[in-house]
Amino acid sequence: MNYIDAKTINEVLDYPSLIEALRQAFISDIKVPPRHHHDFKNPKEGIDSTLLLMPAWEESEALGVKIVTVSPNNAKYDLPSIQGLYLLFDAQKGGIEALMDGKALTAKRTAAASALASSYLSRKNSSSMLMVGTGALSIELIKAHSCVRNIKDVYIWGRNKNKALKIVESLKNDFNIKAVSSIEDVISKVDIISCATLSATPLLFGKDLKAGQHFDLVGAYKPNMREANDDLIKKVDIFIDTQMATKETGDIKIPLDKGIISLEDIQADLFDLCRGLHKGRQNSEQITLFKSVGHGLEDLAAAKLVKAKI
Repeated sequence: MNYIDAKTINEVLDYPSLIEALRQAFISDIKVPPRHHHDFKNPKEGIDSTLLLMPAWEESEALGVKIVTVSPNNAKYDLPSIQGLYLLFDAQKGGIEALMDGKALTAKRTAAASALASSYLSRKNSSSMLMVGTGALSIELIKAHSCVRNIKDVYIWGRNKNKALKIVESLKNDFNIKAVSSIEDVISKVDIISCATLSATPLLFGKDLKAGQHFDLVGAYKPNMREANDDLIKKVDIFIDTQMATKETGDIKIPLDKGIISLEDIQADLFDLCRGLHKGRQNSEQITLFKSVGHGLEDLAAAKLVKAKI
């Protein structure tokens, strides 16, 4: 059994090939049972942590399972909030083929899924982006979105300005990038807004919308967490990665429970988009929103691609 570390994963997983691998995975017949989502008490931190178990398989081909923990307070220890491993098996004979760094694989496939959605939902001439959040996903999301749209101007906001400045430094040769102190100052000026935080309360509001924008919400991984307020959710056309988004994230579940929106307001998921059952964006004035909670087929597709490339 080979252990494939984060450095190797980051080196071999280029976004064009990963985005296409995810597109094909959503078209294919990969089996994905409901993931195990277990919140557990963490009294030393005063906030629950989470254990996620995410299996997926192709019959007689490949099988994989991701084991991930989410520790919301880890920023104060200068540690990633998401940590874990991915185990890849031969589905025919049951042998273990590889053990991979789960954090790097998750970051890559999550960003690729957002870019895949953007290829259907953002305007083709989108050239500017606001990144809300400065965690491990932020750089990946910027890079992934720029693979499907010609992103030139990037703004980044985070509660920790120093982290935002470090991201600016790392990407300054690729983008016209700037750290900002206020979301409201720039949100109505950009084409794409990507948000990847552990915020329990909204950071994005309906009053700040501009026609033609695309919102990419990646955080708010629990039913009581959200990144967008009710007013925003009411004004956009909603797309999701899978139907689990209606149950696992407060961005969708809370407005559903309150009657702010109904299930009929959800336009399509990534299966529909990739299979051509829904065309995605209808016109240049439409405001679209994509909400992802992650899916086991994304991990399996990414893990298979890693193995094929090394």
